[in-house]
Amino acid sequence: MDETEESNNGNKKCKGKTRTLRGKITSPPQKQYQYHQYQHHQLFHYSNQLGNIYNHNQNQFQYHRYYPALLPLPVPPIPLQLALAPSLNPPLNHHSFRSKTRHQKPSCKQNTPHFAASSETHVPILPISPEGFQKQNVLPLKREDGRKLTGPRTEKALVAARRPDSGGVEGPVISLLANHFLVQFDSSQRILHYNVEISPNPSKEVARMIKQKLVEDNSAVLSGAIPAYDGRKNLYSPVEFQNDKLELYISLPIPTSKPTMLPYGEINGFQEKHKQVKLFRVNIKLVAKLDGKELSSYLNKEGDDWIPLPQDYLHALDVVLRENPIEKCIPVGRSLYSSSMGGTQEIGGGAVGLRGFFQSLRPTQQGLALNVDFSVTAFHESIGVIPYLQKRLEFLRDLPQRKTRGLVGEERKEVEKALRNIRVFVCHRETVQRYRVYGLTEEATANLWFADRDGKNLRVVSYFKDHYNYDIQYRNLPCLQISRSKPCYLPMELCMICEGQKFLGKLSDDQTARILKMGCQRPKERKAIIDGVMQGPVGPTSGIQEREFKLHVSREMTRLNGRILQPPKLKLGDGGHIRDLIPSRHDRQWNLLDSHVFEGTRIERWALISFGGTPEQKSTIPKFINQLSQRCEQLGIFLNKNTIISPQFEPTQVLNNVSLLESNLKRIQRVAANNLQLLICIMERRHKGYADLKRIAETNVGVMSQCCLYQNLAKLSSQFLANLALKINAKVGGCTVALYNSLPSQIPRLLQSEEPVIFMGADVTHPHPLDDVSPSVAAVVGSMNWPAANKYVSRMRSQTHRQEIIQDLGAMVGELLDDFHQAVGKLPKRIIFFRDGVSETQFYKVLQEELQAIKGACSRFPDYKPPITFAVVQKRHHTRLFPFKIDPSFAQNQFPDENILPGTVVDTVITHPREFDFYLCSHWGVKGTSRPTHYHVLWDESQFTSDELQKLVYNLCYTYVRCTKPVSLVPPAYYAHLAAYRGRLYLERSESSSYNRSTHSLSRAAPPNTTPLPKLSENVKKLMFYC
Repeated sequence: MDETEESNNGNKKCKGKTRTLRGKITSPPQKQYQYHQYQHHQLFHYSNQLGNIYNHNQNQFQYHRYYPALLPLPVPPIPLQLALAPSLNPPLNHHSFRSKTRHQKPSCKQNTPHFAASSETHVPILPISPEGFQKQNVLPLKREDGRKLTGPRTEKALVAARRPDSGGVEGPVISLLANHFLVQFDSSQRILHYNVEISPNPSKEVARMIKQKLVEDNSAVLSGAIPAYDGRKNLYSPVEFQNDKLELYISLPIPTSKPTMLPYGEINGFQEKHKQVKLFRVNIKLVAKLDGKELSSYLNKEGDDWIPLPQDYLHALDVVLRENPIEKCIPVGRSLYSSSMGGTQEIGGGAVGLRGFFQSLRPTQQGLALNVDFSVTAFHESIGVIPYLQKRLEFLRDLPQRKTRGLVGEERKEVEKALRNIRVFVCHRETVQRYRVYGLTEEATANLWFADRDGKNLRVVSYFKDHYNYDIQYRNLPCLQISRSKPCYLPMELCMICEGQKFLGKLSDDQTARILKMGCQRPKERKAIIDGVMQGPVGPTSGIQEREFKLHVSREMTRLNGRILQPPKLKLGDGGHIRDLIPSRHDRQWNLLDSHVFEGTRIERWALISFGGTPEQKSTIPKFINQLSQRCEQLGIFLNKNTIISPQFEPTQVLNNVSLLESNLKRIQRVAANNLQLLICIMERRHKGYADLKRIAETNVGVMSQCCLYQNLAKLSSQFLANLALKINAKVGGCTVALYNSLPSQIPRLLQSEEPVIFMGADVTHPHPLDDVSPSVAAVVGSMNWPAANKYVSRMRSQTHRQEIIQDLGAMVGELLDDFHQAVGKLPKRIIFFRDGVSETQFYKVLQEELQAIKGACSRFPDYKPPITFAVVQKRHHTRLFPFKIDPSFAQNQFPDENILPGTVVDTVITHPREFDFYLCSHWGVKGTSRPTHYHVLWDESQFTSDELQKLVYNLCYTYVRCTKPVSLVPPAYYAHLAAYRGRLYLERSESSSYNRSTHSLSRAAPPNTTPLPKLSENVKKLMFYC
């Protein structure tokens, strides 16, 4: 994130000692937007007294001055006060500020917390139109200020598939509600788009305060309009301002913290609020006059079918409807969070959970709709850095009792990892600045020196004693490094975590469980929360923007019809015979009490290794082997009751030693004459060495492994043993279930038994948000049997950090086609490709590059041009479906507070107005509210009908190998996700070392060369080792 996002360019330069501004700035002439040269000079002078850098026209001019390494007090020294954290409240309503022609002395009390600036960015959505290559004039994209982005013009654009019909008809119809709220707009209403430049560059919160005061004080100049503002550069007004260009000067009281002290030097934990008056120059320029007629025509399917979605007007309406919520809530991406929606809840580890809501405008078949959903996320707790570290890191829990302790080895890396990129403010001096933590100093605070502006070397500890009369307590801890490129230090104990910062680190298992519990609402509860948002004081309809821009937002959820697809007949084993079964339960689950898996395997040569465990736990191993073997036999799987080598017992520490772990696994493989089919690994607890074990077993040794925990061996429930048996069977080449009526018999128009089809899935997994070094991992899987299509082989590659497009897709698809040819005897006649993990903003790029890569892979084979269907699979969306109750006696009401049934499909009303998409809920929601999967077909040379593709996807969801129920995601995409995660495990240790190296560097470098994944052993390459 650029440093300009900080308030007052806080981290760009370290501030030198400044004098207090004594005089008052004289009032401007009658018109505020005119300012003569003397006062312009005063603006520079005043800004610099407050420690700001004045940027004219974004980098054309900078006012430079000398800055030492530390941040001295801008006013005479005052007693130090360590303040309590500000409470989590929404930003103040700043309408109380009044415009003055002179700068007034600020009030001393203002209860405003320090908020961290949001990092939300808007990516332009490229237009996608119906299927085929078409000659199309692509509209130029615009920047935030409305100016055109330069770049090559595209004469021919790839466009997405059109809906082939008016929707499917199979299955009984049910009444549903969707959390989409119809937005009616006046297509004749013009929206004026203005570009806004504010100097000095403020944070988003201050920018909104400036906008509010600007509207209050300049009603005539703004023609009485109350415009909507996105907090950056875009201002939207329903009427034209008096002039196309305006220059206004706004004086604003900015809250700041002044530490105070109780008598006898005791800390009272209270921060008294002051306000500093600050002057900002605001330049407003008209850049576009937007019209709603194009959007209306698009939604009504009028005019040319290839016209792209008019993004400008849609974005303007989106900003308008976010205007009021964003003033009262903490924005994070498309979601907004507020303590008024149920308060905060500690989730441990220095994090708190906060409830909120998601909102987004979507073009749908019914028109423009506002998608609103309940949301929960974790934030950093706004407390001092020292107590934060106490909560975050186990080894620092006793820090206040051991103030002389330092950080050694891995401890320092853990602390740096915990604090990196967090924004803090200081409580030892009066300031409005916030600082981003870039790392820790190499030296402890006691050993740190810096040069002041006179070149004199000063000790940090002495500096704070001399200037603030404060003795640093934690002298053996390092300081925070708050500049990317130069030494700039702050002692930890003088810093507080800024409020409103999303927790970007990886949540622990306990934290994740608490967050999930906060967000786990049954359908009835979730619907009530969403309805409350739409009618409440912080929702999108709570302000005056709806009236200002002639909008009408429905307060009622969209009512629509869905259909319930019937479950397929399944094929199971029964002592060498085939048994059929139709899942008839409401949750569509089936059990294997009287049946075998469809294809059981024989596991003759296997071994068991234990890591850790008490003597009592180890004594359960023989019983475990015996019961697992019996359960496998009941399921039609043969597992030899005798291991090829007696169970091996190793201490947990072996998982920390990669070379010792590898030698142990290779020794077991040698005993099995390099023909070990399975290695069961039992661990005392979850351990990071799991990643090394999987990598070594699957790449260096060439053996399939199955891990489990001792705690699960304590009870040895039939369900646990069955789940373990299903996973083992799938890994060594078996399968759980098959469709009784093959896919060709269900979709005879397109599929034939003698013309094989390959189903492919693809996904990319990225490193966690704080990791700006590690590569991303892409995985592609492909079915290797036909017509069963229930065994998948994978290919994995590492690629450029955070690169979403699969870079080596062509090679991976080519390898899978080779494998398919070997397994089936011929190349597939059709390719059906499911792509996971793609947002709508990336549809065009993914279609353009990845479709071409698939076609390129096919071109390696002579005269081979199979029809390709390319569909994006989305789970991370916010559309929810609720049963609509009409008649209490209706059969649907047998589960009055339950989720929609498996097989529920929706392809009208809330789907895309032109393109081929549908929502399918293929699973039963046991907890919370079911999230249907969104399937969006970008390319379809097979020309599926809605019914055909929906039936195909739903039937495939019953063939997942790890369970006896339909899953929420089509299996090729599910397997690709698992394979990508396995590739991430292979890189985990190297990621860690790369990360630690990178944190010592103050400057951000380009991502390093991508670390390749280790090569899979031939023994496991063609098996489903990742499941």
